Amino acid sequence: MDAAAVSHLSKSFGKGKTARQALRDVSLTIPAGGITALIGPDGAGKTTLLRMLAGILTPTSGEIRVLGHRLPREALAVQARIGYMPQRFGLYEDLTVEENFNLFASLHGVPPEQRRERFAELLTLTALGPFRTRRAGQLSGGMKQKLGLACTLIQPPELLLLDEASVGVDPVSRRELWSIIRRQVADRQVTVLLSTAYMDEAERCDRVILLHEGDVLAQGSAAQLTVPLAGHAFLLEDMPASPRSLQSRIAQMPGVVDTVIQGDGLRIVMQQPAPPVLPGSGYGTLKAVPARLEDAFVSLLFHRSAHRPAMAAGARQAAPGDGVVVEVNGLSRNFGAFAAVKHVSFSVRRGEIFGLLGANGAGKSTTFRMLCGLLPATSGTLRVAGVDLRTAPAAARAHIGYVSQKFSLYGSLSVQQNLSFFSAAYGLDHRQRRVRIDWALEELELRDYLTTNAGNLPLGYKQRLALACALMHEPSILFLDEPTSGVDPLARREFWIRVNALAEAGTTCLVTTHFMDEAEYC
Repeated sequence: MDAAAVSHLSKSFGKGKTARQALRDVSLTIPAGGITALIGPDGAGKTTLLRMLAGILTPTSGEIRVLGHRLPREALAVQARIGYMPQRFGLYEDLTVEENFNLFASLHGVPPEQRRERFAELLTLTALGPFRTRRAGQLSGGMKQKLGLACTLIQPPELLLLDEASVGVDPVSRRELWSIIRRQVADRQVTVLLSTAYMDEAERCDRVILLHEGDVLAQGSAAQLTVPLAGHAFLLEDMPASPRSLQSRIAQMPGVVDTVIQGDGLRIVMQQPAPPVLPGSGYGTLKAVPARLEDAFVSLLFHRSAHRPAMAAGARQAAPGDGVVVEVNGLSRNFGAFAAVKHVSFSVRRGEIFGLLGANGAGKSTTFRMLCGLLPATSGTLRVAGVDLRTAPAAARAHIGYVSQKFSLYGSLSVQQNLSFFSAAYGLDHRQRRVRIDWALEELELRDYLTTNAGNLPLGYKQRLALACALMHEPSILFLDEPTSGVDPLARREFWIRVNALAEAGTTCLVTTHFMDEAEYC
């Protein structure tokens, strides 16, 4: 028996001009046992489908069956047998790990006599045993996600629904989360349906479903989805120039679907099973490579999203030269007795893309906030654009654009109002504001969302708006703190095309990321 099945399922939100079709005549099954992945661009309908399978949303039309029950009519009977972890799982941050366990056990009706054994099992499974008395708000991002998953598993489910459970989590914590998920499948025969923005995660699943604008574009195993791409993927190696400089040139060549930096090479995916025709010599060595699920994902959506953005006017052209523009020596930051950053030193030159990697809680965001003048250093020296941040932070901030880890614009203001506010906050006069706002609306394709409140934007467009606001004053240095967390591969590609264009124009970019393929751009 299938764990879940939907037939001709549709769901719309709003009425009249604001109506939006989230799912459109979707029919699919989720086999019992194993792991099925939902992938697709932002706004494809993944979260809507998961919420309807959890009995939280009612369909506009169509039928839903989950564990033999019809929804929404028999939702209560189903909810006792499933576990659902939404994107923003509601941990109680003032409660300890064990207190969160007790609260969710009470909500799920777990008898007190069964809790001790279940809690011990979950603490061992998640490696949270040493932190059972620590408040949830004091845990790292990876620990919070593991705690959220453990709370979802308090009452062992038959069907586990996970909505991007690993978003914003470092690679080590992602592996730990996957170990927990696989244990549930192997030991308890749990069926798992999850949405993910990570193609490497989807490749580990038994089955993959690709959604786009409410439609199912493809479904099958990762191997089945990559079969049509045989002979379409190539790797360009031994290049005389940097991959970054060649990428934009090759991406515009006829028949090229995708170009991504891979190690010291450039991965190229073609529309047809034939290598790209590289004019002249001096490009390097080209070889055929096996197709990946990400190649299939991008190719299936290529004709629907073939626009490749460019941002030649994104920032003020930097002055000639390649001097050091960010210099950090012996930087430390303590919060009470806790040392968040310890004696860190590095330098960044003009036009570089500089990456900071590390697990959740490693100190990346704290370092960024100090470099942006938002947080004073405990000790050490910081110079940005030749200005000492410890003595003249305001002067340094005039050269800086900052995109924070969490969306930090004004959600109750429209796109137009956010752009107007930030351009004024950066001291632009009326004429400059008008020019820069027109640039942002055009280059980042925000014009269609002009009157939409920022909080209601799709995630990819929130990212574009945050980048636009950071570039209002044409900074020479751009700080990007996990800017693509939770964003699908297509939106991430668009973002990196823009960042590469900024760097080529001389803007210095500092980036934190949990995507190791993005670190290759640095």
